[in-house]
Amino acid sequence: MNYLTKTLLPLPFIFLLVFSSTAFAQTDQVPDTTSVWDFGGIGTVNFSQVSLSNWAAGGQNTVSVLGVAGLFANYKHGDNTWNNSLDLTYGLVKLENQRVQKSDDKLELNLKYGHRASEKWFYSAQLNLKTQLTPTYTASRDTLISSFFSPAFVLASLGMDYKPNKKLSVFISPVTGKFTFVQDQTLADRGSFGVEPASTDIEGNIIPGTGEHFRKEFGGYINVRYKEEILQNITLQSKLDLFSNYLRKPGNVDVNWENQLNFKVNKLISAGLFLHMIYDDDINVPIDTNDDNKIDAKGPRLQLKETLGIGISYSFK
Repeated sequence: MNYLTKTLLPLPFIFLLVFSSTAFAQTDQVPDTTSVWDFGGIGTVNFSQVSLSNWAAGGQNTVSVLGVAGLFANYKHGDNTWNNSLDLTYGLVKLENQRVQKSDDKLELNLKYGHRASEKWFYSAQLNLKTQLTPTYTASRDTLISSFFSPAFVLASLGMDYKPNKKLSVFISPVTGKFTFVQDQTLADRGSFGVEPASTDIEGNIIPGTGEHFRKEFGGYINVRYKEEILQNITLQSKLDLFSNYLRKPGNVDVNWENQLNFKVNKLISAGLFLHMIYDDDINVPIDTNDDNKIDAKGPRLQLKETLGIGISYSFK
């Protein structure tokens, strides 16, 4: 196991230990967990197929599947709250006469402890981890683009959480560490996802194994979460993350904004529309600078992802 993984894996358990000692400090006995814990989740599998036969307008036969799962475990006792969530997304698509390709891949873990300061404010500490499950390659499968923990983004924050109601949470942290991990050495040597690239020899050739695996930033962070049933059987979920690096170009704010509309048809059938926007000036993406349909440079750009699916959904509590 890579040393970066070994370093990061204990963090959630350390966080949990700190919470446990704080949450139960006011009582000699462990409270009845059946009354203070709330567990639940939802899983959705969306399918899509296009089948053509003698179709004059042309097109391709395609099959795709997208799985989405969200689990939560929330604790509330006295003035203490402890919110945990795990979100997983994975999708595959098969185009005619082409190999199966990955269409989506996300793993996000969020742990947040709060201690009530007033009716609507909580002193809070939060740990957030974002990465993916499997490697991603170019269409020709000859170049690795990303993989598990390459990258992984970790935010560790201390601040205040404003909760005026069950729909809205606004977490404000003036003290946040942002850590970027690129475990794969090939990607690290390229300087992918903002880490320091490999050194070069006097002829300009990359010296393999000299790229950095780790990048750290320190700054301010705002996390907004909103969830509401805006119409009958239509629920809006929105998550906005804003981070400013105090030490380098603090005016260039990193933005991560996720919006999802869930449409409930009946107990099993559902539909979902998902829109994800990212801007991080430390992440360079391939671009066409002169509009000739050829990639000729790399640079920061607004990243957009949209998915629409209809499928089978199951929720539990």
